[in-house]
Amino acid sequence: MEHKVIGKSVERWDAIAKVTGRANYTGDIPQKELLYGKICRAKIAHGKVKSMDISEALKVPGVVKILTPDDVPEISFPTAGHPYSLDSRYVDVADRRILTRNVRLYGDEIAAVIADSELAAEIAVSKIKVEYEEYEFYLSTEEALKEGAVEIHEGSKNIIADTINGTGDLEAGFKDADFIVEDVCATPIVQHCQMENQIAYAYKDVDNRWVCVSSTQIPHICRRILGQAFGMPWGKFRVIKPFIGGGFGNKQDITIEPLAVAMSMAVGGKAVMLDLHREEVFAWTRVRHAISYKIKMGFTKDGLITAADIDAISNNGAYASHGHSVVAKGGGITTALYKIPNFRYRSRTVYTNTAAAGAMRGYGTPQIIYALETFMNKVSMQTGIDQFELREKNFTKVNDENPLLHMTQHSMSLRECFEKGKEVFKWDEKRKFIDENKGGDYVKGLGIAAFAYTSGAYPKTMEIGGCRLILNQDGSIKMMVGATEIGQGSDAVFSQMVADTVGVPYEWIIADAVTDTDIAPFDTGAYASRQTFVSGMAVKKAALELKGKILEASYHFSKRTNKVTVDDMDIVDGNIIQKHDGQIIEGLGDLALNTYYNMHEGHCLTADVSNRCTKNAYPYGITMAEVEVDKKTGKVEVLSILNVHDSGRIINPILAEGQVEGGMAQGLGYGLAEELKYDAKTGKPLNNNLLDYKMPTSMDVPDLSVAFVEIDDPVGPYGNKSLGEPPLCSPAPALRNAIIDALGIYVKDIPVTPQKIIEALSENREV
Repeated sequence: MEHKVIGKSVERWDAIAKVTGRANYTGDIPQKELLYGKICRAKIAHGKVKSMDISEALKVPGVVKILTPDDVPEISFPTAGHPYSLDSRYVDVADRRILTRNVRLYGDEIAAVIADSELAAEIAVSKIKVEYEEYEFYLSTEEALKEGAVEIHEGSKNIIADTINGTGDLEAGFKDADFIVEDVCATPIVQHCQMENQIAYAYKDVDNRWVCVSSTQIPHICRRILGQAFGMPWGKFRVIKPFIGGGFGNKQDITIEPLAVAMSMAVGGKAVMLDLHREEVFAWTRVRHAISYKIKMGFTKDGLITAADIDAISNNGAYASHGHSVVAKGGGITTALYKIPNFRYRSRTVYTNTAAAGAMRGYGTPQIIYALETFMNKVSMQTGIDQFELREKNFTKVNDENPLLHMTQHSMSLRECFEKGKEVFKWDEKRKFIDENKGGDYVKGLGIAAFAYTSGAYPKTMEIGGCRLILNQDGSIKMMVGATEIGQGSDAVFSQMVADTVGVPYEWIIADAVTDTDIAPFDTGAYASRQTFVSGMAVKKAALELKGKILEASYHFSKRTNKVTVDDMDIVDGNIIQKHDGQIIEGLGDLALNTYYNMHEGHCLTADVSNRCTKNAYPYGITMAEVEVDKKTGKVEVLSILNVHDSGRIINPILAEGQVEGGMAQGLGYGLAEELKYDAKTGKPLNNNLLDYKMPTSMDVPDLSVAFVEIDDPVGPYGNKSLGEPPLCSPAPALRNAIIDALGIYVKDIPVTPQKIIEALSENREV
């Protein structure tokens, strides 16, 4: 099929509004008599609130109400942005309260102030006096799992889940090995640092329902969790998402919405705004899981994997949030990337007294890819087997079934990614130059890493998408989707899909700036790189249905004496034509006007579909990196870096490049600088601000190179596979491997900071 819009770099429909400041975000939408909320946070890391004195806080001018745990429902609810499960085995852990007396991390929400100004609310918070009963706290999984550790959640033993998955005979696999390699590594706690902080406001509408306007990735799931948090029917709530300033998974969790609604309930339904500071977002919303790995693999003398045993322990922080699914995903990712006949993957998820870890771009894949790809680098260095050859001979192949996920991969182009990467990156030329120019204080190195990912969350959870299309009177098409636009450009891509499938110009598609649970078709939201794949199936289904109705209507209304059959009709550039000769029958606008206003047979043409997706597709890719390291200071300069992606057909090249560049920039920070740290004496976060948390700026990011290997995937709605999260998965291990190549010393954990490099050099650690 020839595509006129798909595959083209059309301009995002919301681009001008966003760059000119005309787009309305949650904080831009006015409300009458708006009140402001602020949170009183615990000053200990673990314990109980024994008493609370709010008398002085109530005296602050402008204070309207102060909420304590006694003023909100004592209902425990889950917060993860997962679809609801009817199977009790897969229900999310309900361990959160709107306000709590049981303190599980420094900064836990123990009270809230409502006032007529933010300043008044903040002053009142500072005057609340709290007496605590303190317990021992734990910042690491090792501490939380030690014998006699105080339970952070009663009955948990500080373990959320402990599972083992695998295939084959591990013992036999190691017996068949000619050599065995073992290694350990760890990844840090990092923060999303999305541009827009968490912000929401709530009020009671004229229909006596509770409305929450929020910067959320999951409006329909948010509505459901509000119902759970208050023990009320879900239909009593309405969630509205305006333009959103990024999320990266931080907003795939319900963090402030229940409290915003509780505040409005406390003041008779008046609108109350809860707008977090950056320091609060850093420490008390969600973070990426810190995961430690212990890996053991057996190989034949030719480098084929005979067996692999991986033990992963995940620091989930003080609350379950997305819980065990993040670290558990690593098993299926491993077997999607490498063919391992005998495999065991044990994963444990542990409570600690740190920020709750939830979804973050990559959803556990950056962690397992770091572990796998640094491990393969070590094997290559120890055995002398070329690192490309070692990986390629162990990659999975097209039509392989993943033994853990039981899904077949219908396209797999990692070998082509390597070939294209070597050419674009000029790998061989750089390798030769580096090998011929060794020595000195400034040393260069090259590193590679490969990754696998998924398109959506099936079969681990249900996947459903919805789309509603309405043919307007002028022939334009109103598109309504429940899949949430969070800045990634999904609405633009959906518009391309509709335009291409129906046969109209891209400019004729009108997208929704707002997602409203009362209006938008049901879709679980923005996560799992699922939109163009899962929701794209619904969009295509709706577009085909609408096109069919348009052609049927044109055939029906036509007064032509030489009528053609519907099968001989098509829509091209907004005109209904005869296929055999291209002759225009009528313009879509003329037909639309007739369908609306024909006195005897007028009817509006719409398509409203819901599509359940029971498929998945694996995108793949690589990163190649070149670095220069100053041996005197440990400073790393990234000279060049390239990502090559196999994501099937690329729907919008310029948007795709932007996605990859953004993911690569995040990967640079993950590999070289970022880590949220805590005070070992108090449990207080130490660097929860953009000054002390070392996130790369535009001055730190080199030119980013992007390439694609486009081979249509037979499962994707337009031959496409996911692309949103994959770009972040492989830069960190590629950078670390390049540093090892430059120095010839061993640094096992990220971030690879100058301090770690100097320590490794001084200890002369060998790989």
